[in-house]
Amino acid sequence: MIPLYITGLGNISPQKTWDNNHFLDEVAGVETNYLRCLDPNYKEYVAGEMVRRMSRIIKMGVAAGKICLADAECTMPDAIITGTGLGCIEDTEKFLTNMIRNNEEFLTPTSFIQSTHNTVSAQIALLLKCHNYNFTYVHRGFSFESALLDSFIRINSGESGTILLGGLDELTPNTFTILQRLGHYKMKPVNNLDMLNDHTRGAIAGEGAAFFLLSANPGEKNYAKIEALDTFYKPISDSIPAYITEFLERSGKRLDEIDLVLMGISGDPANDKVYGDVRNHLFREKPQAWFKHLCGEYQTASSFGLWLAAMILKTGQVPDTTRLEGAKPGMPGNILIYNHYRNLDHSLILVSSV
Repeated sequence: MIPLYITGLGNISPQKTWDNNHFLDEVAGVETNYLRCLDPNYKEYVAGEMVRRMSRIIKMGVAAGKICLADAECTMPDAIITGTGLGCIEDTEKFLTNMIRNNEEFLTPTSFIQSTHNTVSAQIALLLKCHNYNFTYVHRGFSFESALLDSFIRINSGESGTILLGGLDELTPNTFTILQRLGHYKMKPVNNLDMLNDHTRGAIAGEGAAFFLLSANPGEKNYAKIEALDTFYKPISDSIPAYITEFLERSGKRLDEIDLVLMGISGDPANDKVYGDVRNHLFREKPQAWFKHLCGEYQTASSFGLWLAAMILKTGQVPDTTRLEGAKPGMPGNILIYNHYRNLDHSLILVSSV
């Protein structure tokens, strides 16, 4: 299988991640149960009159996509592929609210047009005048992984040479309240940098938009290469270590060749137990890191994890704020990202240095 080379990054998140010249120099530690994205000056990426008409997730996605393309010095990708769990939920809420308030009369079409899940990838294509392959995957916790799998297929089949890949989700106060009542998110604020010491039910909610310029061939500027991807649904906990070992064998790697394990620990004790079991069975002596205390939990949070892995491999540094117990990491060459969304959708991504 041909690996996917990451030649550009763009990331809008609850941290200052939109400038690729800086790598988590300042990490936001706040008392909260809902991490919202830090917004850059969107007028630097989109014309002012267009910014005013865009919802938050569209601004986030378009800005992250344009940052990524500029970083890779690419003007026209062969494909735009995105994954999102909830899509443009803010515009969906606006449209439904206005429909109820106006008794289904005198509705403006803007919120309806922008409520579809593929709005972000379509908006990027319109701005670029890109008529190439454009697809959005909405597969809950597998949304970003499905988009990444499609990227593997297209590059390995020779249908695309460069792909703009994105994973994005937003959270609104209404959606947060509903999911909080269902037990998905914590009822009381906690410090996101200290949430491993909080044992209350639920995770810290999050959101973000991360984009990657993928290429079939290494370029002058490479962050990392994605060597393999796998997903599995609702596994039996005892079988996960064996599944990870088999995944590495299929990918041509031994367990002792993995230099860093990056896990999607969310702060929810019930769902994080899976990570604890895997750490004890396989990675007790391995350098370990985590990432959801920086971005929060959402259905495409693995895209933030991939961004973090790519930056670690590019800079050769594992930020202290991401490190877990275990051996001190040296210069990582192979990073395994293990993530799951509510112990339903599990994914493995193997990322290596170029």
